[in-house]
Amino acid sequence: MHFLVTAGPTREALDPVRYLSNRSSGKMGYALAAAALAAGHHVPLISGPTALPAPPGTTFLPVTSAADMDHAVRAALPTADVALFAAAVADYRPRQVASHKIKKNAPTLSLDLERTPDILGSARAAGFRGLLVGFAAETENLLPNARAKLLRKGCDLLVANDVSQPETGFDHDDNEVTLLFPNAPPRHLPRASKQALAEIIVGVCSQLMVPSPP
Repeated sequence: MHFLVTAGPTREALDPVRYLSNRSSGKMGYALAAAALAAGHHVPLISGPTALPAPPGTTFLPVTSAADMDHAVRAALPTADVALFAAAVADYRPRQVASHKIKKNAPTLSLDLERTPDILGSARAAGFRGLLVGFAAETENLLPNARAKLLRKGCDLLVANDVSQPETGFDHDDNEVTLLFPNAPPRHLPRASKQALAEIIVGVCSQLMVPSPP
């Protein structure tokens, strides 16, 4: 099957030298790409800027901004069977990008921000009918917030993790997640390496793609 994976952060330019971004390292997304490859699938990997080498065998598509990622995803979705949106896409970007470096002339600076494209939320409207997998990084009310996102975005599976916990989540090699489904109880996956969790998640996706017997 074709497992489309997004990974890493996006960078939203403020001026030629500064940008807005987040703490995503890309490790979870890259682990998912490697796990899908090891399972024998074709893997386009659309990644924001990271310090990680692309897993050998992926069709690697580097992007920078949320708009870049949105364009790349829309081009890749028609051939995808499974779409795992693990990237930490910026929710907002500057409405206007300064053409020159913003100088430190005033004691305060206000930024006018606008929403970025909702890549996960627009997948169904764009015609994607495969298995849609979202990710939710939360700092409070993990399961209620994640379930609301699962339903709002039309996901078949949502992977939720509490990024406020020490030694898991952003920029760590380990994670602890809960898998949420539209019509089944949540499944908690205790702390393990991101690679081990990725292998479980890819296996769950493969199971969900197999039609139930009549």
